[in-house]
Amino acid sequence: MDTISEERLSQVHPTLAGKIRQMADILASDDPPTTLRVTQGLRTWSEQAVLYAQGRSAPGRVVTNAEPGSSWHNFGLAVDVVPLDLQHLPDWNTSHPIWQRIVSVGTGLGLVAGAQFRTFVDYPHFQLTGKWPASPDLEVRETYGQSGIGGIWNNSGLDV
Repeated sequence: MDTISEERLSQVHPTLAGKIRQMADILASDDPPTTLRVTQGLRTWSEQAVLYAQGRSAPGRVVTNAEPGSSWHNFGLAVDVVPLDLQHLPDWNTSHPIWQRIVSVGTGLGLVAGAQFRTFVDYPHFQLTGKWPASPDLEVRETYGQSGIGGIWNNSGLDV
């Protein structure tokens, strides 16, 4: 993975980071190869608030239904990825077949793909939450308030 992706992966749960690296390696070995970039990893609650406002109280289109504290990005248990084209530019055309391949590889590694969400389909999104529910709940937010991201990770049941 490139240095941009590695920097972002360094801020998420190590098990999630490892699975994203595996996904990238599998896709890179395809014929033709696909290069992935991690576009988002850990996201602060303030950054989440800005994204949530987009298309609501701020200009732009709606890009998330998750308020601050309601996205696994806020707890280092989710990343967003994008395939890079031959010029190393992001290819956001989710109707391109490569996106189905990305989802297939990710779910095959045990990741939950945002492409399979019912209320807000989010192709770039992959999460690994362990024992935690599909969406952060009150227990997650309380755990975070008491013991930070370490508490979330330690109680996830994921290997560190």
